[in-house]
Amino acid sequence: MKVWKPGRRDLLGLAVAAGAVPALATARETAVEVVPLWPGEAPGGQDVRVTEEVVLRTPGGDPNDTAFLHVTRPWLMMRRPAVSNGAAVLIIPGGGFRRVAVSRSGGAIDQWLASLGFTAFVMNYRLPADGWAAGPDAPLQDAQRAIRLIRARAAGLGIDPERITVLGFSAGGHVAARLGTRFDHDTYAPIDEADTLSTRPSATGLFFPVVTMTAPHAHGGSLAELLGVEPSDEARRAASAEQHVPPGTPPTFIAAAADDPVVPVENSLLMWSALRAQKIPTEMHLFEVGGHSLGGFNPRDPDALWPGLLLSFLKRHGMVPAG
Repeated sequence: MKVWKPGRRDLLGLAVAAGAVPALATARETAVEVVPLWPGEAPGGQDVRVTEEVVLRTPGGDPNDTAFLHVTRPWLMMRRPAVSNGAAVLIIPGGGFRRVAVSRSGGAIDQWLASLGFTAFVMNYRLPADGWAAGPDAPLQDAQRAIRLIRARAAGLGIDPERITVLGFSAGGHVAARLGTRFDHDTYAPIDEADTLSTRPSATGLFFPVVTMTAPHAHGGSLAELLGVEPSDEARRAASAEQHVPPGTPPTFIAAAADDPVVPVENSLLMWSALRAQKIPTEMHLFEVGGHSLGGFNPRDPDALWPGLLLSFLKRHGMVPAG
């Protein structure tokens, strides 16, 4: 793993356009690189007293299978393809808002995307119960900052800023859904030139997503971490992605399993219905079995159906070059 550092050509090409934004561009031979989302402290941390931790998701298991607790230094990981197709994907992992199931070394999904020519990004984000002033909007602040950083460096990375897809998984699906529907709502004060750019994804993918905070289909763990004990109905509605779908929401792909024992599949149905009500292009796949991972979420698994379905959707909406 290396820290993202701009080369001379990157600096010459980007300094004027991007001002003091942290440098994302780097040499193509670097496989995985990581940069902080914020140039200094993350916003609204005056009352945060937690200490960040990194743990193995399975004790004694794969050292790359980690989770971050009490995130205080959110970051963005980038994996560049050998040959770029000009498009980018931002991946937002899950963890029930109690932790973020992510590795600084990346994983199967970003590797798969890079093999197809996408510049793949994975985001680590702050958790709302840790005392951040933004509360339930803290993860959304990080997501808005992440997509702006990608756009700020698009030219130097060979990315079309109008071809940035966001994929969210489980609780990360809630963050992705809100990113896709709250693009007209800035959640933090601008800090540099990147923050003048749009936060609207070009397309969105939601996988077994947490969507609603309303009864009876809210995911209990996510609800408690996001809004605390006995939140008001108003707070529940405000944090429910399906309650705030504006015209202009990007095309959205949804995939979930009917037998998901963790997040009720009705979350996906509610989001699909809300998107349809606003005439947003949307495609949903509900599988009979698959649990809370669609049966093992490795895109290279020959039994996995979602990768081809997702790519067809992205191609239809111009996120993947034709041919």
